[in-house]
Amino acid sequence: MFEHRQDKMESMMKESEDFRRIYNRHQELDKRVTEAELGTAPMDDLALNQLKKEKLWAKDKLANLMDTTSA
Repeated sequence: MFEHRQDKMESMMKESEDFRRIYNRHQELDKRVTEAELGTAPMDDLALNQLKKEKLWAKDKLANLMDTTSA
C-alpha cells in the first residue's frame, strides 16, 4: 500500500499516532479479508463486504492524512 509514497508513509508512522492506529487497523482488516477470500476463515458475504468497506475507508483516511500533511 502506498508503495510510491513509502518515505512519506514511514514519516507519518513515526509522527502521528492517529495515522499509526488507522494503518494498523487497515493491516488487520487486510489480513481478515485475505483469510476469508482464501477460505481459511470462512465468513458470510455480508460480513466480508462490510470488512472490505471498512478497509477501503481506512485506506482513504490514510491517503487523506498523507495529502493534508504534504500541503
